[in-house]
Amino acid sequence: MHNIPVYPEAKGLIFDLDGTIADTMPAHFIAWRKTCSKHGIDFTIDLFNQLAGIPLYGTVEKLNEMFGTNMDPRKVGEEKEELFRATLSQIRPIEPVAEIIRQYHGLLPMAVGTGGQRKVAEETLKTVGMDKYFDIIITSDDITYPKPHPETFLKCARLMKVEPEYCQVFEDGILGMKAARDAGMMVTDVTDYYEVTTGQSLIKIK
Repeated sequence: MHNIPVYPEAKGLIFDLDGTIADTMPAHFIAWRKTCSKHGIDFTIDLFNQLAGIPLYGTVEKLNEMFGTNMDPRKVGEEKEELFRATLSQIRPIEPVAEIIRQYHGLLPMAVGTGGQRKVAEETLKTVGMDKYFDIIITSDDITYPKPHPETFLKCARLMKVEPEYCQVFEDGILGMKAARDAGMMVTDVTDYYEVTTGQSLIKIK
């Protein structure tokens, strides 16, 4: 593990949540895999990486498109979230990112910009002991256009009162990184600084 740099010109820091602040990606993957297997879909790591960053119900809609299934987005999405939340107590923070949050708390404005639902996002932050560092949390419940659209991060910047070009975004997902670039922000791919595990296989979430 290496230290993640904060750019000297950064006046505000924005963090994705899943796979950036909290090591939730293995739990999300397992929950999706179990849920999808009931509908005859082999939910692979490649598929998981491909869909990372798409909101809950949107992921089910995308799977329906890809596999010609007719799953109810709300029902299947809630089923998946239930499986995920059952493992929430085992979730740990991603230390190189947690270090930045602790270090810059009170020095620079900070926000969370996640594709997850507010209730789960708040629960996740609390579980990893990071809830006390953030007053600004933008979730899929607060926006019209999810990542890769820049709305999530632009809303964070507006609430932090920092111009987009002075915001540094910490992300692990391709869609999130595109959203940050399209918002005109500085982007750091946190997966260059850590690896996470799923079962016995080591995967680098991109």
